[in-house]
Amino acid sequence: MANSIIDNTKDKMAKAGDVLRRNLGNIRAGVANPSILRNITAEYYGADTPLNQLASVTVPEARVLLITPFDKSALKNIEQAIFASDLGLTPANDGTVIRLVIPALTEETRKTLAKEVKGEAEQAKVAIRNVRRDAMDETKKALKNGEMSEDEAHKLENDIQKATDQAVKDLDAIAAEKENELLTI
Repeated sequence: MANSIIDNTKDKMAKAGDVLRRNLGNIRAGVANPSILRNITAEYYGADTPLNQLASVTVPEARVLLITPFDKSALKNIEQAIFASDLGLTPANDGTVIRLVIPALTEETRKTLAKEVKGEAEQAKVAIRNVRRDAMDETKKALKNGEMSEDEAHKLENDIQKATDQAVKDLDAIAAEKENELLTI
């Protein structure tokens, strides 16, 4: 019982770290990264279709994304979807491909994005604390039902706390890495 609780807890905490990495990947850092286009969908034959299913996205230069549609008729819809997104980027359409030039970040923008990183990290920490609370509740329930002794429950609570501390430490490292990426000119 105790092993399943701690294993389940560690799995959920690791997933919170994965979500944080994915969310931080969407924050542009002045360098071209195809993941900033992950949430963009364009209308294609009447259905909203993810951009990665309509076109290939490559990085020919450090600050340029090149979007090559599989079907040239989708080019205009892809361009409109990028305009409508909250990326703040202006697509350059030459009739066959779309180029997105990622502008260099100003100091003010870097600081704003660093705050956004801290906010994402805090949301991930809240998720970790929720997982911890659920695991502690599950432990107390098992103790109450006689499925484990008080000593086992106490040891399990200590293990859950250690896992929580490690997960928070990992989240801080992920956030610090992204902040350094943003603040380095």
